[in-house]
Amino acid sequence: MSDTKTFFITGVSSGFGRALAEAALADGHTVVGSLRSQADITEFEALKPGFAFGRLLDVTDTAAIAPVIAGVENGVGAIDVLVNNAGYGHEGLLEESTIDDLRRQFEVNVFGPVALIQAVLPYMRQRRAGRILNITSMGGIVTFPGLSVYHGSKFALEGISESLGKEVKSLGIHVTAVEPGGFRTDWAGRSMVRAERSISDYDEIFEPWRQRRLERSGKQLGDPKKAAQVMLRLIASENPPTHLLLGRDAISFVREKLGLLKTEFDAWEQVSASTDFE
Repeated sequence: MSDTKTFFITGVSSGFGRALAEAALADGHTVVGSLRSQADITEFEALKPGFAFGRLLDVTDTAAIAPVIAGVENGVGAIDVLVNNAGYGHEGLLEESTIDDLRRQFEVNVFGPVALIQAVLPYMRQRRAGRILNITSMGGIVTFPGLSVYHGSKFALEGISESLGKEVKSLGIHVTAVEPGGFRTDWAGRSMVRAERSISDYDEIFEPWRQRRLERSGKQLGDPKKAAQVMLRLIASENPPTHLLLGRDAISFVREKLGLLKTEFDAWEQVSASTDFE
């Protein structure tokens, strides 16, 4: 891959997507970004005419994805880097959330990214080169009360990313799951869907977590601009990692989870091993 690349980034109106798009443009790369309105497209393309290109795309409209990708390949340039960034969080207890809530969460956070990967892979395979970044979350590894639907989608994308990476590495394509902790994006604000409460039995465990998320929104330690620079460094690496945590809180929570897993596995090892044929 050359030093200057063509990026396709979903959700470039704000948050990580916008920060990464602006950083890539500043470095001389071409960025095609998905947006939800023509006004957003006009504003995005004005960032750097001739290098910033907006495309109207709802990632849940999976039938529209392949034609958009083909149009970029034929009209803008070969896509070197796909960044699946568009997504949102559903906050709600599992018993108080609906199957439609779950379905919508997976449509945006899982099915959309997979459709984009499937659309881009034939071109990357032909060139024997490419980078795919899936913005998951530390919530794809660790869990918190009241986010089971969201965690389910991010755990799914983590597994898909890891397995896909093993499928395409020999073809010159590298896949990384990027796992941010708390960053000053809109995730806990306008990008969060909050389910209605109805079951008082959960108040004691859930309400403090909801209040904490509301209070921390906009005050998180993570800087999206610094994250964007790290992702550019990752993309330029000849041997990028399969997983990349972002933020000290992500490191701390994941290390704690790994330690708890080891303790539990060790405690039950003999029981686990007892199920094999003798």
